[in-house]
Amino acid sequence: MTFRTRLQVAFVVLAVVSVGGLAVGVRWEMTQRLTAEYQRRVAALVGVIRDDLTTEGQVIGRELAGVAAALADDNRLRLALSNPSDRAYLLDYGVNAMRLTGLTMLQIQDADGRILSSGHFRNEFDRMDPELPLFLAQAGGTALVQARAADGEFLALARADSARVGRSRLWIIGGRRVGPEQIRRLARDQDLVVVLETPAGTLWPGDSAAIRLATVPADRIEVPYLSDQSGESGRANLLILRPVSPLAELRRSVDRWTVIAGLLAVAVAMLLATWAASHLSRPLADLARQAASLDLERLDADFAVGRDDEVGTLARGLVAMTGRLRRGAQQLREAERRAAVGDLARQINHDIKNGLAPIRNVLRHLTQVWDRQPGDLPRVFGERKATLDSSVQYLETLAANYARLSPGPDGGAADLPTLVGEIARGAETGSVSVRVEAAPALPPVKGDAVAVRRILENLVSNAVDAARAGPSAEKEVVITAGVAAYAEGSPGVRVAVRDTGPGMTREELDRAFQDFYTTKPGGTGLGLSVVRRLVTDLGGSLKVRTEPGAGTTVEVTLPAAASRTKGSGA
Repeated sequence: MTFRTRLQVAFVVLAVVSVGGLAVGVRWEMTQRLTAEYQRRVAALVGVIRDDLTTEGQVIGRELAGVAAALADDNRLRLALSNPSDRAYLLDYGVNAMRLTGLTMLQIQDADGRILSSGHFRNEFDRMDPELPLFLAQAGGTALVQARAADGEFLALARADSARVGRSRLWIIGGRRVGPEQIRRLARDQDLVVVLETPAGTLWPGDSAAIRLATVPADRIEVPYLSDQSGESGRANLLILRPVSPLAELRRSVDRWTVIAGLLAVAVAMLLATWAASHLSRPLADLARQAASLDLERLDADFAVGRDDEVGTLARGLVAMTGRLRRGAQQLREAERRAAVGDLARQINHDIKNGLAPIRNVLRHLTQVWDRQPGDLPRVFGERKATLDSSVQYLETLAANYARLSPGPDGGAADLPTLVGEIARGAETGSVSVRVEAAPALPPVKGDAVAVRRILENLVSNAVDAARAGPSAEKEVVITAGVAAYAEGSPGVRVAVRDTGPGMTREELDRAFQDFYTTKPGGTGLGLSVVRRLVTDLGGSLKVRTEPGAGTTVEVTLPAAASRTKGSGA
């Protein structure tokens, strides 16, 4: 993801989170405030409804008290209670009293609960209903009663009173019908709805399904309830419902404006992010392009450092860094040049010492003959002349190769028996004997003869020095050569140089092939490292077997001249 894209995504996320957080906060605050407002209005309405119920109960109570007083003073009623022939007066009493009081329910019962007169349903005469007055008496005030009339059942808000007529005590139950219109009038607030919920069913003032969908319960008022027919008692609830639509409409409005504001914020964020990305990414891209052109050979890039912001600070840092790199590159080149010259000088010194060793040995031998048997000097000189010529030719070839600085193999073939013999004769000293054990008819070795000779010169020279310093009384170096399998069955030649020296420990062997590591006084530490490099260049392999106190054997396997397979170095 590019820097521009990341910046745009960050700006868009910031805008969306900010607008979304603001919208959530507005919705929450709006819901809390509107809900609190409705709660205050509902609480006020609950108080008003309770007052209405209390007032209505008091009005009904006064009417019943009037009926009770009239009963107590009515002598004819007293006679009708004891004289069955005057029963018609008793039956009509409830109807007339209900008409005079304005009640819609009126019932007179004796002390046993027998209905003596019913204003709302004349045919209830003589029906037993003792539960009704007892329930109203226990309710301690008004209660809802499910009664019946000639046209069906109805719900009434009723109270009970009593009167003593003669020696009889009569119950007077009266009330007023409750219907959807009466329930609707209880809701003084036009935004609030009041419904009546009874155990027998719910009386809705209107379309119940529509009211259910458009409102949610806010509070309730419990009223005692009794079904005059089934005798079932319980609690009826006056539910105060608040509407859903105002809050829903406000939320939809907030959501709509939130979407609009969010889209505008995203558009502005994209524009700002694009501008900021261009303002930042262009100079950064220029710095990156200039920095990409830097290398150790070209550290002259010109960074613009005139800005005062972070980009300018970065540019000045790059300028300082290129200056340090420039100085470091110069120092590195000088150090590499000195190291290369030093390595070349050490290698030349090492190779020349190896080439001079046979000449030194021959001259020492000739000096000994001159001192002891001067007459044999011409014969011995003739025998050793070939060693002198070979060593001089080797040094001349070595000098020519170093003159080219980068000698490469000539791709020819080397006569291994001849090279082994010359090197053995040149390495002989009075204290160390050099013996050659070569198989007959060895094939030529594929590779540069000078490189093969350098390998053998280094190995034999190291072996002679090791044998001279070894603990064994028999100081000897043995050079063996024979045919061996090269790679994948291809023919090759193996040369092993074994000495009777002190051998090497595992730690010494691990470091033996490192450049400039040596245990000999005056040594260069390049012998075995040069051997390994030359063997690798010729496609051969190298193995070393050594133990402390048991000498060292170095085996070199090189491809025969007829082999075309390349091996890998050790």
